Amino acid sequence: MIKTRLRALLRSLLAAAPLLLAAQPHAAETPWQQTLAEAKGQTVYFNAWGGSPEINAYLVWAGQELERQYGVRLVQVKVDDIAQSVSQLLAAKQAGKRDGGPIDLLWVNGENFKALKEQGLLGAPFTRELPNMALVDGTLPVSEDFTVPVEGLEAPWGIGQLNLMVDGDQVETPPASAAALLAWVQAHPGRFTYPKPPQFHGSSFLKQILLELTSDPAPLYREATDAEFAKVTAPLWAWLEQLHPALWRKGKLFPTGAAETRQLLDDGELAMAISFNPGEAQSAVQNGTLPPSVRAVAMSKGALTNSHFLAIPFNASARAGAKVAANFLLSPAAQARKADPAFWGDPSVLRQEALPGASRPALRFKAKPEPHPSWQLRLEAAWAERYGH
Repeated sequence: MIKTRLRALLRSLLAAAPLLLAAQPHAAETPWQQTLAEAKGQTVYFNAWGGSPEINAYLVWAGQELERQYGVRLVQVKVDDIAQSVSQLLAAKQAGKRDGGPIDLLWVNGENFKALKEQGLLGAPFTRELPNMALVDGTLPVSEDFTVPVEGLEAPWGIGQLNLMVDGDQVETPPASAAALLAWVQAHPGRFTYPKPPQFHGSSFLKQILLELTSDPAPLYREATDAEFAKVTAPLWAWLEQLHPALWRKGKLFPTGAAETRQLLDDGELAMAISFNPGEAQSAVQNGTLPPSVRAVAMSKGALTNSHFLAIPFNASARAGAKVAANFLLSPAAQARKADPAFWGDPSVLRQEALPGASRPALRFKAKPEPHPSWQLRLEAAWAERYGH
């Protein structure tokens, strides 16, 4: 009798098990599955530099994939300088607008990240929640951003190195030092220029030349003081005083950004243009937007090198969608496509074995790390005072 009752009880429990599980559909869901469910149907407004046709096309592809795979819509908000987005977020915080912000994801690094972090303009740390963070190459500069600890507030996206896109038909021996560049420009007036700081590429050019001319770089990696700034930058200002009269438009007018200098290179008006992507020249040649004679050249002492990141603001309207977008952009498929010169040519931040098929392109050039952000802010202010007219 007892055995019969036990068998009956067991049969009833087995029969009820599917119903009990069906009554608790979320019991076995992981936090990431919950994020995916919350993100479905959201629109992510991604504030990103819009000056590159290749990058813009890549983000169109990424948006299509995000919508197809996850039901998340990605909208690129093209900006000239991400500092504009930082100011927008600061104004929102000061006005007490802590919800429903118009920016869900930011492409950011350097002094802009420092400002976002110090002003409390970012949400809670999120990178540990992203499954694809486990694939990131920890030997790359991804834990600090211009010497500022990242602490989970931004996810690495790619690696940049300053280089010159040089037209070999016009430049027989590409310059690989500040002295050689100055000599070439003076011998070929009007054939070179750089974007006007504080545009990113213009400010980066100033830092590259400062690193070239500095005998002791140690002060560059700590907070700048008045005395150290004046001493360390003196050779830079002397160099620019010699350079500017021989620049395009005699240094009286500067391009608004890298896109303009690249167009001037394509038009044959310039012989060199500044890039922060070691694969940009090859990519542009492949897609026909620069002549086949153009190639990338870096300073022999080392190229100014940094990581660029993705961050989520404190008042993002689609925080779950932003996490899903960031995780997708870190996926092997997205990173491999980004690294391919046929699409963008921006080096991956993933470990080589994590990528499908062809291996991740190695950083092309010897690397020089970014100075502390305080140096860039002072450089931009001092440049504006001297040459901003």
